[in-house]
Amino acid sequence: MSDIAITGIGVVSPIGNSPSEVSQSLSNLRSGVRVFESPDLSRPFPVAPVEAQFRDRFSRIELPFLDRTTQLALVAARQAAESAGIVDYSTLGERAGVFYGTVRGGGTTEWEGIRQFYIEGRRTTKPYVIMGCMNNAAASFISIHHKVFGPTACHSSACSSSGAAIADACRHIASGEIDIAFAGGAESALMPVFLGAWDGLRALAEVDADPSRSCKPFSAQRTGLVLGEGSVFFMLESRAHAEARGANILGFVEGWGLASDAYHIGAPHQRGQIAALRAALRQAGADPGQIDYINAHATATKGGDPVEVASLKEVFGEHSASIPVSSTKSLHGHMLGAASAMEMLACLLAMRDGFLPATANLDEIDPDCAGLNHVTQANVPGTVRRALSLSAGFGGINAALVLRAA
Repeated sequence: MSDIAITGIGVVSPIGNSPSEVSQSLSNLRSGVRVFESPDLSRPFPVAPVEAQFRDRFSRIELPFLDRTTQLALVAARQAAESAGIVDYSTLGERAGVFYGTVRGGGTTEWEGIRQFYIEGRRTTKPYVIMGCMNNAAASFISIHHKVFGPTACHSSACSSSGAAIADACRHIASGEIDIAFAGGAESALMPVFLGAWDGLRALAEVDADPSRSCKPFSAQRTGLVLGEGSVFFMLESRAHAEARGANILGFVEGWGLASDAYHIGAPHQRGQIAALRAALRQAGADPGQIDYINAHATATKGGDPVEVASLKEVFGEHSASIPVSSTKSLHGHMLGAASAMEMLACLLAMRDGFLPATANLDEIDPDCAGLNHVTQANVPGTVRRALSLSAGFGGINAALVLRAA
């Protein structure tokens, strides 16, 4: 069992830009889903954007190098450090690290470069394009801004990217290599070209008559996923380091598991999900019956949700019918590289604030998704001592995290 202390939280998301705002949205089923329309697209799409803009927080010299994804990551990371009581960044040094997850990296900057080259007819793009669209740009800028000289890593494993980053941070801390780390992810890819590509997979939801109800995980009426954007970061520390500096411990990452389906680039399989879940429980030293809440990956696709339900039933056995389960993507959309971190935050807030996050818009459970204790109502009180989050990425790369209340 590992006790990796969580001492700081930073979030910018479709349902709030602070932990308290996110908690209120989750408990009251306040959706961040909106309609996106563009003449470049064949139809409108439901998306979950971050409404706030943060460009004025950065210098004119630095801003061209900061893709929207990097801006979101920097804001969330700074918020996490401040909430952890870290004001003098020079104290971090070589015993600190940055572990970051993303799918697209600087997608908006990459699209700007394509536009300059093909539409404006330039023979070269502006010099910031390469550095702005690197997947590791946000991790590097967090390191630069916070004087982190220890390991800085970027994980890109599709929808499990930030879960893999958090697990990597925990391993580095547990091994004694570092004492403290920024760990999380970010994504901003709500561009027409990206939405069109997802639509080509027939994976995106139809716009509901009430757009906020477009994402319906586990539902018989689900039509696909809703893409979201945002960033979530945590300050993670060894328990000894956190206690020595008098930090307020918000909870613990107790176990983590990573596993691959080794099956298909675009279709999930139970094998990898089961392996990740069991590895996380084993690392935490927890039995299936000791989990009080599960935040499911469930994206509201026809093929994905039933596979995950089967995996949870296999691992949790007789307990699967009683442990509360939900998918908060119904409210904040699928934040891709930031998804695992956002859903770990939902688990942490459930512990802190004493409620069970619900799956919104779940009026009729698909028979293939039945047999779990689906939470469907707002403001359901609950005592959550241990929670588990599962993320399943394209390519069959899975991450599971077990949290314990402080």
